[in-house]
Amino acid sequence: MEIKDILEKVKNQEIDINEALDLLQHQEDYACIDYDRQKRTGVPEIIYGAGKTKEQIAGIISQMLKHNQQNILATKVNLEKYNYLKEQFPNFQYDQLSQTFVYNGQPFSMNKGLIAVVCAGTSDLPIANEAAITARFLGNEVIQINDVGVAGLHRLLNRMNDLNQASVIIVIAGMEGALASVVGGLVSVPVIAVPTSVGYGANFHGLSALLSMLNSCASGVSVVNIDNGFGAGYMAHTINCLGGKR
Repeated sequence: MEIKDILEKVKNQEIDINEALDLLQHQEDYACIDYDRQKRTGVPEIIYGAGKTKEQIAGIISQMLKHNQQNILATKVNLEKYNYLKEQFPNFQYDQLSQTFVYNGQPFSMNKGLIAVVCAGTSDLPIANEAAITARFLGNEVIQINDVGVAGLHRLLNRMNDLNQASVIIVIAGMEGALASVVGGLVSVPVIAVPTSVGYGANFHGLSALLSMLNSCASGVSVVNIDNGFGAGYMAHTINCLGGKR
């Protein structure tokens, strides 16, 4: 929170002087935490762990907890960082595959719809798990359908009953990224495509899958950035919110 914002809250009598002093004293020089984001958008600030030190992540989490943030999600937290964080935050849940670090002290109310996370291959599972965990964290029922890539199309067709129950579908694929177009041509709900950096040399670290998905001939397919499982889970949540809460 900026100093100007803190002073505005004092002026508007939203906080008193002692609360303002506490906020000012705990300002971190490496992070400006948006404690009011959930009030504005319905979703709290998410911590992107890549590029941050383990000490910085711990400092941000500590400040969020001190400011009564009941829902905290950190993404891209590798095992080294987790081993440091777990001693300080034993109530958090860690998924090593997706590198997510989660605290849900006050779970979100559940949305009505179902989100399906469809994964082309086992190598795409880290990103699929990130998408699924993000969507569950935000209050959505999620079904995961794994290893149904286009190299064996019958595997996907065998799961059509599950796909047809979903309100929104996330499709994660590397290599040529064809699975998103296939799914988009089979269902009547929005499809969010996630290209992954999985593939051989000409995959260009996910660029070929990204371009394939952007050029999809199937209507109703939108695309997030390479390996952005979090972004897909978040977007699926916002779509699912349109159906209301249970």
